[in-house]
Amino acid sequence: MNAEVPLVISGRRDCKGIQRAIDAGLDCVSICRRDFAGVSEFSHAVFDALRSKQVDLVTLAGYLSLLHIPDDFRHRVLNIHPALIPAFCGKGMYGHHVHEAVVERGVKISGCTVHFADNQYDHGPVVLQSSVDIPDGATPQDVADLVFEREKIAYPEAIRRVVSGRLSVDGRRTCLTVSGTATANAPALDD
Repeated sequence: MNAEVPLVISGRRDCKGIQRAIDAGLDCVSICRRDFAGVSEFSHAVFDALRSKQVDLVTLAGYLSLLHIPDDFRHRVLNIHPALIPAFCGKGMYGHHVHEAVVERGVKISGCTVHFADNQYDHGPVVLQSSVDIPDGATPQDVADLVFEREKIAYPEAIRRVVSGRLSVDGRRTCLTVSGTATANAPALDD
C-alpha cells in the first residue's frame, strides 16, 4: 500500500504496538484518556496532534477509548471491530469479550467489520465486513485467531476503498463505485 504513517498515537504508554512503531522509526505519542477531565478534552488533544501532522486518514486498531470525531475528520476515521456489527458490539465489547460472547451464544458465523468511527462505540457507516465460519467446539481463542487472520486482509482492503475516492457515504450506508456501477455497502471480502 502506498501510504505514509506520519504519527502513531497510543492510549497507553506500555503497549506492544507503540514499541513496534518506535522500533520501526515512526513518530509516536501517548495520549491517555485518564489524563483528561472528559472525552471532549481528550478528543481535542488527539485530533490536534493529528492536525499538526496533516493526517488524511486515521486508522484505529485496538484503540479502546471513545473519541468524539470533529467535523473536519468526519468519514476520515476508520475502526475495525472483531465481529459482524451490529452483533457483539458496543461499550465493553472488545477483544476477548467479543469472542467469548460469540462462543457463548453459539453463532455459526462471526468475522470483522471495518467502519467509519463516529461519536458512539461501533456505530458508524460500515465500509467492509468479512465473515468466518465458526467450527463446532471452537474456543474463544480459536475464534480470535480466525477473525484476526481475516482482519489482516479486510483492514488494508477497506483503507484502499476509502482512499480510492470511489467510496461515498449516504447516512449510515456506504457505496463503492466499481467500474461505473455503484454497489451499496460494498461487497464483503470473502474467499
